[in-house]
This record gives sequence, structure tokens and C-alpha cells, in this order.
Amino acid sequence: MRWKHAVSAALGGLALALSLSAQSDQWVVIRAGRLFDSQQGAFVAHAVVVVHGERITAAGTADRVKIPAGAQVIDLGNATLLPGLIDTHTHLFLTGESEDRYDEQLLKESWQYRTIEAVVNARKDLEAGFTSLRDLETEGAMYSDADVRNAINRGLIPGPRLQVATRALSTTGGYPLESYSPEVNVPSGVQKVDSPWAARQAVREQISNGADVIKIYSTHHHHFTADGKLVSIPTFTLEEIQAIVDEAHREGVKVACHAYGGVGLHNCLDAGVDSIEHGLDLDEASIQKLTQKHIYYVPTLYVYEFDPSDDLKATGGKTSRARIHEVSFRRAVTAGVTIAFGTDVGPFPHGTQAKEFAYMVRFGMKPVEAMRAATSMAAELLGWQDRVGSVEPGKFADLIAVAGDPASDITELERVKFVMKGGQVVRNDWK
Repeated sequence: MRWKHAVSAALGGLALALSLSAQSDQWVVIRAGRLFDSQQGAFVAHAVVVVHGERITAAGTADRVKIPAGAQVIDLGNATLLPGLIDTHTHLFLTGESEDRYDEQLLKESWQYRTIEAVVNARKDLEAGFTSLRDLETEGAMYSDADVRNAINRGLIPGPRLQVATRALSTTGGYPLESYSPEVNVPSGVQKVDSPWAARQAVREQISNGADVIKIYSTHHHHFTADGKLVSIPTFTLEEIQAIVDEAHREGVKVACHAYGGVGLHNCLDAGVDSIEHGLDLDEASIQKLTQKHIYYVPTLYVYEFDPSDDLKATGGKTSRARIHEVSFRRAVTAGVTIAFGTDVGPFPHGTQAKEFAYMVRFGMKPVEAMRAATSMAAELLGWQDRVGSVEPGKFADLIAVAGDPASDITELERVKFVMKGGQVVRNDWK
């Protein structure tokens, strides 16, 4: 009977191959009231986008784009069509209530279970319109993010296009788990390194295990002074960060630096990292370095807004990280710092990170620029500007649509109704 199973398997494989071939030859035309041109920061009325297989072949106004004979037409009416959104700072391996149960996740949940959670989170983010993510570390789940990325790429599970950081780097005493008895061997959320050569080895290890980007924690502990100023304690020395950046860049891999402010922030800027994550407490010198060196700023505003109670308690109601962050963000916008959209989603629920847009606009960014931050600018940070971030011929057909006008009401991006990734419809609420 084995030959029957072999024949059945072969026929099944042939059917799958034919199905994939049919998809690659499929023509799809999408009509919408208008299309956001993320390169120009403008809108095209009466828009038509032509998709062949997983790529865009034409985009423009209905009177100028030729529709192939026999193409499937998806008519979205008066909807606004945009490139798929990109979140450049996510944590798929955190579950939305992680702020209160971080220790429990690392101590009681296996890497396998947390990978299942990550798969669920990836789908939520995709269905919310985020077709690409830069996932900045597994928080103790080792290299499991590389497996999630590979499974998505191979079509085994649904999810956004992923760049992954595997294990973030920090120093001894520079990241949880903390405050356990020294007699108890507890896991860490990061890989700890304490010298330039150890840092180089860690970068090599992570890249060899699938890292697309290196994530470092240049500040960790913080406190407030009596007058409400934020003090951020640095982790790495400048020499250690220089070693990390040099080793990563030799391999063509970028470095993302978590830093609030102070020495830790300036060490990253001086070492030439590719992006500053959070940057709550930017001084004038750091803003100048960001602009002069064209280092991307990924602010992650909302994660500090949704529960500032601990900060208010610590400062006697004087201030919070959120309010300090607002000042820094406004100054960065005014100074023309290059900003890429990122949310730090994970401590708050996946699929809800579009709330970030409202804070970007509230704190001084124009809606069109906020949309560009999550499309063309984010694609540049990922080094993927040749494949995503705008609706142009040759790029992946990663598209979303909303019913209203996000240039007038940025919260429309919290209500995505259509999602396409690589020419395949993930969600269509207009059916």
C-alpha cells in the first residue's frame, strides 16, 4: 500500500504547485476613491492598482491605468487605499498584559508555548493592517522569532513580513529578571555581555542564528529627581557599543538602540547606531546628532501613555515619562529628525498599535507625515524601500484601505477594513 501513499502525496504536491502557479499568474485590479502616495505625501483620486501575482504592475488614476482582460476586480468604492503599514518596534513574544506578568512568562511558559502566542499576535497585527514588522527581541524566548519569520515566509502561517532581532543585548544587571536570590538560577530577557570582545561574539552568535537586526539596551534603570527630571542609568560603555555597531555593520546588519537619555543615549549616537528606540529625554545635542548622522528616531509614544500611574506616584504628580517624552517628540518634529513609526506593542495588546498615530499628530506631526513614517520612512529604516512602503510597480502588493480620510482624521487607521499582503486578500470588510 506504500505506493498508493506515495502517489497520493505526489498528486497532492502537484495540486499545490499548480495552485501556487495559478495564483502567481492571477491578475487583480483594486479600485478606490483615492490612493495615498507615500513618496510624495499626496493623494491620487479615482485610483486603480493592478496586481499580478504578488507584485504591483501599475498604479494611478482610472483614466490612465489599463485594466488587463479577465482580471478580478475588487471595488472598494470611496475608500482610501494606502501601502501596508510598517511597525518598526514590536514584541510578538509579549502578550498584551506583559507589564504585570513578565516574570511569569519567562519562568512558567515554555519557548514553544510563547511561540504559539507569537503566531497569534502576528496574525492580529497583520489583520490590523501592519503588513511588515521589525520585531525587536524575543524577551527570553531565544531564537524563536527566526522560526516564526521563516514559517511566515514559507506560507505555513499568516503574518506580516518580519525582520527579527532574536536576543537583545545588555549588561550584567542591565535587564530583568532581577531581584531573585543569587542561589536561584533564573532566565534573562536578554543576552548579557560585559566587554567589547564578548559583545562582538554575541553579535556573531545572533546573526548566525537568524538575526536580521541587532537590538541593544543602552539604558535600563531610571529614576526621577526631586524636581521631576528623568535620570537614565547607562549600561554599556562607549567602547562596547562601538564594538557591537562595528561587528553588525561588517555583516550588513543594522543596530537598534533602546535609550531614554543621558550618557547611554549619547553613547549610541556617537557609536553610529541606525535607530534610537524611545528617546524619551532628548537634549539639544542628541537632536543635532540624530539629524547630522541621519539616525532614525522611533519614538513609541502610546506605550508610555496608556498607564502613567507609577511615574505620577514617583514624582508626586509632577510629571511622567509620557510628558517628558511629549516634549522630546515635539522638539524632534520641529528639528526635522527622521522619524519612523514604531509602537513597542506587546506590553499592550497586539492589533491595537494604530493608536500610536493619534499621539504623533496630537504632539505636532502632520497626519500625512505620520502616515509616511509608517510607510516609506519605515521601509527605508528596514532597508526594504525597494519592496514595500509605497504603491509602485515592482513592489509587493501590500495594501490596506480605510473608509474615511486619514489626512483629516488619523484615527481612521485604527479601523482598517481591507488588507492585502503579497497579492493575497487577508481581510475585506466590503464584501
